Amino acid sequence: MTLEGKVALVAGATRGAGRGIAVQLGAQGATVYVSGRSTRGRRSEYDRPETIEETAELVTAAGGRGVPVVADHLVPAEVAALVGRIDAEQGRLDVLVNDVWGGELLFEWDSTVWEHDLDKGLRLLRLAVETHAVTSHFAVPLLLRAPGGLVVEMTDGTADYNATRYRVSFFYDIAKSAVLRMAFALGHELGPRGATAVALTPGWLRSEMMLDAFGVTEETWRDALPRVPHFAISETPAYVGRAVAALAADPEVSRWNGQSLSSGGLAQVYGFTDLDGSRPDAWRYLVEVQDPGLPADTTGYR
Repeated sequence: MTLEGKVALVAGATRGAGRGIAVQLGAQGATVYVSGRSTRGRRSEYDRPETIEETAELVTAAGGRGVPVVADHLVPAEVAALVGRIDAEQGRLDVLVNDVWGGELLFEWDSTVWEHDLDKGLRLLRLAVETHAVTSHFAVPLLLRAPGGLVVEMTDGTADYNATRYRVSFFYDIAKSAVLRMAFALGHELGPRGATAVALTPGWLRSEMMLDAFGVTEETWRDALPRVPHFAISETPAYVGRAVAALAADPEVSRWNGQSLSSGGLAQVYGFTDLDGSRPDAWRYLVEVQDPGLPADTTGYR
């Protein structure tokens, strides 16, 4: 599997899944433009230490070429400038990953639409949905210049899972379901033009923010299991990154056009593993173990 000569844009690559995806694309030799708002000179409202420069350096260290670009994906002019730069420097775009999210500090668990802070809810929808639409508007024409382009819409939950379950709150539920539908709609628009669009969800992600919330590190994450036993099914951001890399390198990726995919499901098809050599299948685990209230047991699920 190689992505030598390929150019990717990971929108929202500062941390979490976006960073994991960017690094794994780089590990296969791609040139990866990583965009976001958090830089070494200025933090976003997250006020977190991760930066796009750090992500770009990790991409380069993995074997690719990382290019950090500051961009607020709610500002069309900034996204247009970002895509214009890729066009000027590369003349092509092979992979677009719409990973902008930004909602961790905005959504309220189990809060009804009338109880939820309205400003935060509407801001969440803008960050989770509008950013993806703006980015696709400007980036897809460049991606369509050559056949075989891939758009990955990152979300939380598969289409089947989210269709029958209430996800966290009104605003969170709408945001994640909307992104699933965006991939379906893009599939109809891109497929006849020689490109592919998919929705992709990681499982329970051991992102920087998740590890901090549990008071553990990647090396000590199992220390959280006595308090949160089902965290045993969790995965690193590299796992979903390897899923995107596998899709990008697949000459028959069009077979997935318009579909909802998961890191665990794709691992069974492409044969990649997480960093520890396991293949966690979180969404099957949630349906068969966690949601029915069974004791945590990942046997047969990773």
